[in-house]
Amino acid sequence: MVVVFSQSVEDVSENARANLEYIDMRFGAPVYIGDTLEAETRVLGVKGSSSNSMLGVVHVQTTGRNERGEVVLTFQRKVQVWKRDTDATLHEHEVAPERIDTVLGLPAYDSARRYGELAHLTNADSYLEDFTPGDVIEHSRGRVVTTDHVMLTGILDNTSQVHCNQWMVSQDPDRFVGGQLIVFGGIPFNLCLGISSADLGDNSLGDVRYATGRHTAPIFAGDTVFASTEIRDIADFPGRPDLGVLSATLRGHKFAKKDDRVERIEIFYLEREIALKRRSHYTS
Repeated sequence: MVVVFSQSVEDVSENARANLEYIDMRFGAPVYIGDTLEAETRVLGVKGSSSNSMLGVVHVQTTGRNERGEVVLTFQRKVQVWKRDTDATLHEHEVAPERIDTVLGLPAYDSARRYGELAHLTNADSYLEDFTPGDVIEHSRGRVVTTDHVMLTGILDNTSQVHCNQWMVSQDPDRFVGGQLIVFGGIPFNLCLGISSADLGDNSLGDVRYATGRHTAPIFAGDTVFASTEIRDIADFPGRPDLGVLSATLRGHKFAKKDDRVERIEIFYLEREIALKRRSHYTS
């Protein structure tokens, strides 16, 4: 996900103030070592800000494909972008997103295989049958973000200067969120997914779709990321009686001291759908 996202940054969000929302993120073909990914972005809409004449919102649709032309990921996002000139004329308009079909690559179920002999390798309490809508899981682990985020962002070829150009950010701290480098959103996004994986993803074959997601507060070096998950719904997986679809809301948060209080600050929100194994098919 972060590779395809980062490929769109130079053309879409290098001059962004914030990434506002992810929309309809769907997964397709699996990605393996040696694959080459390319991304294409279509501009769906442009709208000026009513509260700040130097800002506007750009709505885009990005699709990543491998060297065989198979779709690995497609998603929309809305980005708050700085204008070059306050008086510049914007081409305010909105077009419908292109229809991009995805086929989620999942391993087939083989009734002749002895899946039960391998069941001890995964969490015994994270099959589809173990979850109930309304449950809230507070994931116990936290992950501190270090200055390594600058290196990781560079490796991913994300060129946005707000993640790596301290000199630029220091010259205008009011414009750049207090003069600190903001951690690339793909890092807390994936940290939250990873923190939740022991409780939610051990018996998952893959994420199906992210309906919507957003960063609700910035992350800086030194912050520690935590996460929680609320179970919203459970459904059948079409054509796969061995699987089900778990709909959940993933929330990331950090803690900050204010006066004599400790405040819990939400940093991330994601509505996700996960393909989960059924205990009935994988433990006997």
